[in-house]
Amino acid sequence: MQLTVLAALFLSFLWAGYRFYGAFIAKRLGLDDARRTPAHAKRDGVDYEPTRPFYLFAQHFSAIAAAGPIAGPILACQGFGWLPSLLWIGIGVVFIGAVHDFTTLLASVRHGGCSIAEIARERLGSPAGRATMAFIWIALVYVIVAFTDITAGSFARGTEELEGSAVRFNPGGAVAAASVMYLGLSIVLGLVQRWLKPPLWLVTVIFVPATFALSWFGTHVSDWLVFGPIEWGLLILAYCALASVLPVWALLQPRGYLGGFVLYSALALGVLGILFGGYEIQQPAFKGWDTGKAGGTLFPFLFVTIACGACSGFHGLVCSGTTSKQIDRESHTRAVGFGAMVAEAFVALIAVVTIIIFTQDRLVDVAGKPLKPGTIYGNGIGEFMTLLVGRENLAFAITFGAMAFSTFVFDTLDVATRLGRYLIQELTGWKHLGGAAFGTLITIVPAALFLAYGGEGSYLRFWSLFGASNQLLAGLSLISIGVWLRQEGKSSTFVLIPAAIVLTITVWALVEIARINLSESTGLDVRFANGAAAITLLALAAYLVFVGLRKLRAPLARSADAT
Repeated sequence: MQLTVLAALFLSFLWAGYRFYGAFIAKRLGLDDARRTPAHAKRDGVDYEPTRPFYLFAQHFSAIAAAGPIAGPILACQGFGWLPSLLWIGIGVVFIGAVHDFTTLLASVRHGGCSIAEIARERLGSPAGRATMAFIWIALVYVIVAFTDITAGSFARGTEELEGSAVRFNPGGAVAAASVMYLGLSIVLGLVQRWLKPPLWLVTVIFVPATFALSWFGTHVSDWLVFGPIEWGLLILAYCALASVLPVWALLQPRGYLGGFVLYSALALGVLGILFGGYEIQQPAFKGWDTGKAGGTLFPFLFVTIACGACSGFHGLVCSGTTSKQIDRESHTRAVGFGAMVAEAFVALIAVVTIIIFTQDRLVDVAGKPLKPGTIYGNGIGEFMTLLVGRENLAFAITFGAMAFSTFVFDTLDVATRLGRYLIQELTGWKHLGGAAFGTLITIVPAALFLAYGGEGSYLRFWSLFGASNQLLAGLSLISIGVWLRQEGKSSTFVLIPAAIVLTITVWALVEIARINLSESTGLDVRFANGAAAITLLALAAYLVFVGLRKLRAPLARSADAT
């Protein structure tokens, strides 16, 4: 099959999913712009702030579309082939992932902007709410560990394709410098928006080109910020701690807006490569049912490996943690919730394209080991970019691809930490600054310990557990949403069927992860921690499913919407 035909078919399916199934879900939910959203009812200029939908979409999109929809699909293609990967991404996004994001976002808006854990507490009871908080907190720690490790490695060395090559700049230092300057530019944008209030088109034409200029400038100051991966990991966590307590207008909103354009540019380069690059599909559509490695069977590990590329519980945390507090009107929830997840499938498609255009010898290092997903993605985006800048600038183009990958990951880290802070504050009731600092510390310290003991590259050992816990959280969220819809006298079948599918696959995967890690553990090591975490997540999930089923079978008792 031609690459252009494959991409056209996939994107047509996504468009039809948003146009028709998205409209179907919106009708079932009964969106009503006459309702006052929490952004207006609780407006405080810090967390609750009504935001224009285009601006909010970019912020939300950049927060959810981090390494997950890039690394996961690439890993799945390496193991099983591009056909099962794209099938699950497309079907999973339209009928499960986008439904989860859309309904979670609206549920949070209808419940005053509170988290999915608080919704579970209200709809399933206080013990279930606390169990959900524990589940989410564990999942967030794994998100922070995996993404911090990936980013620190990129900052330390950049893409493996350029290691040891005769480029005139430090690849890792260039990635680090561009990313740090990008964060500084975001703060400047936030201050300009807050105090000068210029029109959006004006800040866009000034700050978006400046973002790309900083990526180029990073290659000229690549020796300014040169540290090892452990040092970068600690610095990134320190940044996350600070960013999680800053007002959303100061960093989260402007960083998300600019990050969205970095995403858009990567997508545009992908489209350019598909349409005009003349690339052919070099990888087999299907590689087999079993990779031959531990935990390498297609069922269930294809699904948890792709993770965020098809369905993500983390998205529900973003929807109910930050985005719901900024929704101006209920009708915006479809474009932001359902639409951003469909756009993430586009990101996953480009990630798949960056691997299938290479022959197998281009996907292994000199030792014959498979290249890391970030390397493959950076190489692919770099190839596409040479159509604009020429092959003589391939080294810079590949580094830009690595910068883009690191930017996507970096954008999610402070959001994950902020969400962890929200959870702890909801649990303790400490809404003051001291509570925010305590919640941030409780979330950051375990991640720092995992990184210290796991060592560089530890995200690979955590990825299956991260993917399984992430998708299991989505299934549990859908159960809470199903209970809410039933209690409001509305149909809940369209969320309960996806919940059943996700729960079946992820419980299966967690059982296998626990068995494999505990059997290979030699004591109190990382594998033992992974096995113990898997068992803990299974126990929490079993309890929440039991409570949810009991609530669903209870006599219908309509309750008023929380506003």
